[in-house]
Amino acid sequence: MISLTRAVGAARQNGAMSAPTPTPPRAPAPSLRSAMPPFEVMEMIERAARHPDPLVLCVGEPGGGAPASVRDAAREALTGTLGYTPAAGMPALLDAIAGHYRAWYDLEVDPGRVMVTTGASGGFMIAALCALEPGDAVALTVPGYPAYRNLLSALGAEVVEIRVGPHEQFRLTPAALERAHRIRPLRAVVLASPGNPTGTMLAAREVAALAAWCAEAGVILISDEIYHGLTYTGSRGACALTAGRPDHTVIVGSFSKYWGMTGWRLGWLVLPESFVPAARALGSNLQLAAPTLAQTAALGAFTPQAYAECDARVAETARAREIVLDWAPRLGWRSIAPPDGAFYLWAQVSGSGLTSREYCSRLLDHTGVALAPGGDFDTREGDDWVRLSFSPGSAVVAAACERIAAWSVTAHARG
Repeated sequence: MISLTRAVGAARQNGAMSAPTPTPPRAPAPSLRSAMPPFEVMEMIERAARHPDPLVLCVGEPGGGAPASVRDAAREALTGTLGYTPAAGMPALLDAIAGHYRAWYDLEVDPGRVMVTTGASGGFMIAALCALEPGDAVALTVPGYPAYRNLLSALGAEVVEIRVGPHEQFRLTPAALERAHRIRPLRAVVLASPGNPTGTMLAAREVAALAAWCAEAGVILISDEIYHGLTYTGSRGACALTAGRPDHTVIVGSFSKYWGMTGWRLGWLVLPESFVPAARALGSNLQLAAPTLAQTAALGAFTPQAYAECDARVAETARAREIVLDWAPRLGWRSIAPPDGAFYLWAQVSGSGLTSREYCSRLLDHTGVALAPGGDFDTREGDDWVRLSFSPGSAVVAAACERIAAWSVTAHARG
């Protein structure tokens, strides 16, 4: 009897068998933490670009761009070398940001507690890494800005969603924080006022009450104030440092919204003193330093001319807001959030019989008006809501409202 080994060997020598083809290695899968949902609004932007006559009201981007003094400073900076700045930012810009707090809020902020970041998004990342360990619980309001929820989840934090819908008048309260804290002790709270997507802005006394609760509970308050100045209540916005304890408060600021510098990717943090060394170390590793050209140009943002130019744009945005509010009863919407600030209207479309995504899709197909579906901002109840941005200005907004009104009474339920 011939052994199996000898038989296989002989067969291979005679060409009757060939060596098995090796299985190619599988392509590596992305990490679980990277599994973030894409923004539905990006799909709307792409689809709107293919429409012959689009009116794009789904993007939160102010019109007009940077003030003239910022662009002038950028042109002058291009004649220099534009090397790295210190990790915390150019000392002159840190001083200018501190001066901004003195001018707007009557607050004395130590420039040493300020850090310039690559946009508010980069600042929020640094703040979260400073404040949180994996597994820490962080309270967020819903509806809210989806990137915060997604980023915190990717960092291993436990996101505690606190609903602030119509029944809560879209407002976070100390009582709501207390209830959440009793169920799951919180390490931090993220507050945005004015908020995205609702535009709701808390009064100074409300911000003070939240800051006081955080200080008493030993909870870090991360206050997103990027829409300050884009307000319609007579207030620039209440800075959490005015009433809070600086050692428990992180401020996230940005040049993107009020100053119209979205593509410059420049923001800042005002940090508790205990966070400063860690934040600078994180910043030097994650971004080395914020872009030098943008930092140099931003020095022009704090001139009287720049403030006047930005305030004039806010006045135009206010006119667009009034147009939306005047049209709102005729747009077929059941409820809207009070748009106190930013440039958003959060509107309930459940009366259409369509989901938010269906509503936005059909509206775009039939009218060319692009709104943002609500699912990005509220994964549970967002299917009943849409976000309209009135940042494109009064002429565009008026034309869009006219189209929405006509469509809502004749064709919104037609596929």
